[in-house]
Formats: sequence, C-alpha cells, structure tokens
Amino acid sequence: MLGLGLGNTLEWYDWQIFGLLAAVIGPHFFRTDTVLEATLATLSVFAVGFVARPIGGILLGGVADRIGRKAVMLWSVGLMAVTTLVIGVLPDVHTIGVAAPIILVVCRLLQGLSTGVEAPLSTAYGVEIMPHDKSGLAAGIISGFVNLGIMVGSLLNFLLSLTLGSAVMSDWGWRIPFWVGAAMGVVVVWLRRSLPETLETSEPEYVGVTRDIWRQVFGRWRSLLAVIFIVGAAQAFNYGWNVGLPNLARSTYGENLTAVFGLTAVLSLFMVLGSPIVGQWTDRWKLGRTFVIGRWLMIPTVFLMLLYTGPGLGGFAAVLLLGAPVLLLNMTLYVVTSTSLFPKGIRAAGGGLGYGVAVASMGGTASYLVVWLGSKGLGWMFPVYAAALALISIVLYRSAREKEGIFVGE
Repeated sequence: MLGLGLGNTLEWYDWQIFGLLAAVIGPHFFRTDTVLEATLATLSVFAVGFVARPIGGILLGGVADRIGRKAVMLWSVGLMAVTTLVIGVLPDVHTIGVAAPIILVVCRLLQGLSTGVEAPLSTAYGVEIMPHDKSGLAAGIISGFVNLGIMVGSLLNFLLSLTLGSAVMSDWGWRIPFWVGAAMGVVVVWLRRSLPETLETSEPEYVGVTRDIWRQVFGRWRSLLAVIFIVGAAQAFNYGWNVGLPNLARSTYGENLTAVFGLTAVLSLFMVLGSPIVGQWTDRWKLGRTFVIGRWLMIPTVFLMLLYTGPGLGGFAAVLLLGAPVLLLNMTLYVVTSTSLFPKGIRAAGGGLGYGVAVASMGGTASYLVVWLGSKGLGWMFPVYAAALALISIVLYRSAREKEGIFVGE
C-alpha cells in the first residue's frame, strides 16, 4: 500500500504547493502591476493544468483497462517528478522573458496529463487488492495518503516561511518545495516497481479491446455523468477550502503568510488522521448511505465562506476549521463512490474520464473563482455554485445506481 498511496501523496503535494504559493510565484513569472493580478495569473495556470486531465483519463484510463494498472501508475508518477523538478529550477520572467510562463504552462499541462488517471486508478487498484467488504477502508487509506500530500505541502511551506522569513520565501525559498517533490517522485517510482498487477486477462470482466472499452463506458452514460458531478462537487469544495481561501486571505486581505500556511497545515493534519476513521465507518454504514449524508451536509457547510469577508485571521481560521469535518467526509468518499459505478473491466477508463472532466471544469477553476469573486464583492456566488453541484451529484448518483447498478461498497 505504501508505493500505491505515496503516488497520491505526491500528486496532491504538488498541486497543493503550487496553489498555496500562487501569490508568491506569480511575480516571478508574470509582469503585472499588483500582487492580486499576479496571483490570479498564477491561479489561471493552476486551472489550465486541469484541462489536460480529461485527455490523461482517456489515454491512460483506456491503457490501464487494456494492458494493466502497474505500468500506467509508474508512468504517471515519473512524469510528475520530472516536471516538478523543472518548475523548481525554472528561471523567472526577468531572466528568460516570455519563455518562463510558457514553460510553466507546459509543465502544468504535462502534470495534468500524468495525474488525469492517478486518483481513480489508484483507488480502483486499492479496492481490487482489498477484501470486498473493506472498500471503505481502502478509500480511507488512499484518502489518508492524499491528505498526507496536502499536509506535507502546507507544513513545509509553513516551516520554510517561519525559518527563512517571508522575504526569502518570496525571493527563492518557494523553489525548495518543488525540489522536495521531485525527490519524492524518485522514491515512489522505486516503490511502485514491486506492485502486483490486479487486472488479469482471464477474468470474465476483462474487455481488452479499446473500442469495446469505450463503447461500454459511454453505454453507461448515467454513471459517467454522475461521476463528473460527484467528483466536481467534491473538488470545488476542496480547492475552494484548501487553495481558494488561503489565497484570498493572502492576496486580498493581506493576512500573514506564515500564519495562513500554519492554519492550512492544521486542516491537513485533521484530514490525514480522520480519513481511515471515515473509511472504517463507511464499511459499517455502507458506502452509498454515507456518501449521500456527507453530500447533503456539504450544502450548508459551503456557505460558511460568507463569514470571511475582511481581514482577520480569526475569521479565516473559523471558516477553514469549522468546515473541516464535512470536507473530510466528502474527500474520503468521492473517488471510491465514483469507482463503485463501473465494473472492473472499464473502471479505469470510466473513472478516469469522469474524474478528468470534473476536475478540469469544476475543480481547477474553484480557487480562481473564490479569489476573483471575493475581490469583486461577489463572494456569495461561489457557495451557491458549490451547493448546486452537490445537489446535482446526489440526484445523478441515485439515478445511476438505480438504473445501472453499483459494483463496490454494498
């Protein structure tokens, strides 16, 4: 489980550090007049990286259902490690001009491509190697590794800012987390080399032929549509909380950088410790029931954001941490719930495509929307948007489950 889980850790670590450091990275790669403009430009690049995820889901998901899980999981982590290193050593716009933001965008696109299938495929793999009645525990363990990446990213930024100071962190210290991420990637590739393969060509569910895989995926259009909104609502909630709020605090309200990083690290620690507990609880209460409860709770919770309307670390901390239990419930279960809607032979392709479309259209844009709407005095619009996504996901999940069945967690 270590090699499997740490791939998720690396993915979320990388996206977390890039998102959290947007206000710091921006001035190095974009010629703008204000920190807010530079932050929005960097968050745009953050969102662009998600555009490649559906492509990664289509290309790599089909390959994983045809030739196996292991090779695809090795390739995705390797590419993530290389591009993370490139960002960490990339000269800024004042040194190489317009080439700097172009290379930055290319790296984020390649990272989006490589991670387009990582979360759904690794969760599918975890479910396939665990006993049938332990799918919730598998989801909890994988989610724990995901949250470990978020926590390490937040904690490292906090410690670096605390020891180096905001000036050094803004100058060159921001590069250190990317160097650490590249080193982590090498370790994960080495660990994943020993993973067993879970997809056997002799299994009744094995499809094998690419066109038949995709014919079956699109034949289950209700499940595919449900996955898009199940993932999209969770990702909008997550990136609104983990990236949007911290960047709003820093760029719009001028909160202390070290304090913001410290509070996001506390949130991440709570998520790491809570994920396995939620997974075990889910195995007792059934996946579908627990997922729907968590999704209903998400609707009022996202409106807590409206309490943070001006400078003040107390308000930021209250919103961030009060929403943590519901964020935990949703982030632990959304991928395994999506996985449950597809049979094994098309699970990577269907889950990867739905996941990629969701994070590209709803996840990657969430942090930008939080900051931009907040700067325009329209902060109320994001909670309305996220709540609507949650409600739609409940309706589509119930419809898909009734019409096309469920294959995990019951």
